Amino acid sequence: MKKIGLTGGIASGKSTVLSFFKKRGIPYVDADVVAREVVEAGTKGLEAIVEHFGSTVLHKDGTLNREILGNIVFHDNSKRDVLNHCLKQYIRARIMELTEEYEAKRMPVLIYDIPLLIEGEWYTMMDEVWLVYVNETTQVQRLMERNGYSRSDAMARIHSQMKLDDKRSYATIIIDNNGAPHELEKQLQSIWSTRIEPVLKPFE
Repeated sequence: MKKIGLTGGIASGKSTVLSFFKKRGIPYVDADVVAREVVEAGTKGLEAIVEHFGSTVLHKDGTLNREILGNIVFHDNSKRDVLNHCLKQYIRARIMELTEEYEAKRMPVLIYDIPLLIEGEWYTMMDEVWLVYVNETTQVQRLMERNGYSRSDAMARIHSQMKLDDKRSYATIIIDNNGAPHELEKQLQSIWSTRIEPVLKPFE
């Protein structure tokens, strides 16, 4: 099974890229979905968060208040590191479980949508790394327009992640998303025909 690691940054367009391949039936593991699963009510992941951040990060019904937690960690690197440490083992275990399930089904290719692909060293188990790249100016503008953030809030969230420029050296393929949607589509069509179709053909 060919393992492809898809990464980028906030507002880089990674979800748009993943959607292109999802629509064509390519299976995927979404780390953000996994991260939500491991902090659902009653999970060990949520217990670990409460242990470190207190019950103020919970709604009255006992579920995680993501807005409050986000405001805490996006403006404090040390607290963000604590959060990542709390959840790392649970996220890793679930992703490996999903990997085994797809391998058992003899899937020819699997895309891993993992924001911390580089930071968490997930790239070491990938056959290819695809980076969705935008410059910081574009990233800030899109994040402000999409989420209604102020410039300072947008910058805080962008700077809470590894710089996209620093991820370039890890990438097998760099998908440039600074341009118009049709330009991105053209790149993805090329990737489909050169990187995915040859893998799928033996299974047809």
